[in-house]
Amino acid sequence: MPPSPPIVLTFAASDPTGGAGLQADLLTIAGMGCHPVSVVTALTIQDTVGIERLLPIGADWVAAQARALLEDIPVSAIKLGVLASADNVAAVARILAEHPGVPVVLDPVLASGRGDELAGREVVDAMRAQLLARTRIATPNSLEARRLAGDSEGAEADLAQCARRLIAHGCEYVLITGTHEPGADVVNTLYSQAGTVRADRWTRLPGSYHGSGCTLASAIAAALASGRGVPEAVRDAQEYTWQALAAAFAPGRGQFLPNRFFWHDRT
Repeated sequence: MPPSPPIVLTFAASDPTGGAGLQADLLTIAGMGCHPVSVVTALTIQDTVGIERLLPIGADWVAAQARALLEDIPVSAIKLGVLASADNVAAVARILAEHPGVPVVLDPVLASGRGDELAGREVVDAMRAQLLARTRIATPNSLEARRLAGDSEGAEADLAQCARRLIAHGCEYVLITGTHEPGADVVNTLYSQAGTVRADRWTRLPGSYHGSGCTLASAIAAALASGRGVPEAVRDAQEYTWQALAAAFAPGRGQFLPNRFFWHDRT
């Protein structure tokens, strides 16, 4: 039998559109040459316009799904998306404690692209207290970084300071994406305890996209699982994500969906 490809475990909410959430993670991880395995943390009713309802899965079910997989399959990286409840955050934190050698990518999805809230204060506080110390790299956008850092200045808070606060909670690296910041380009900045590691500038694409953050975080997890270091994984994942967004399509009435298999159009 040929050897197994690198395996990435994702914890995420199901998105029926395939644009974001669990389905986006699976497509991205496969698109990056890895094999995805998954734990469902919530069910949603949504379309490309927005989310109508969110139903968290019970924490015991989340833990049981994860342990069944991890006792059977060697995992090379873990990606965390929407966890949907403080109880689920606690359950995932316990799972991560049992597997300290596996790099963790935390995508702190706090709201949908339309602004539908996906994590209340209790969940945000739990993520800050229980997950950051077990995270290799967190990938918040600027709005999420300010909220997760607990900065009272809100939209005016300095992003470098937010990154320092997140790192002080134990996170090794923080990649803050600049989609929500003004400017002709999107600037994504990677921080570590030593300061800025790299800052990458990307042409801002027209339109509104569903699942760009999920794509980026999952691509980083896949790159880590394939043996790249964090700065290299961040570089390669950004390139993959930008190409997927540049090739995006609009299947419904709302946002564009990234094309994670964009290279098919080039053959």
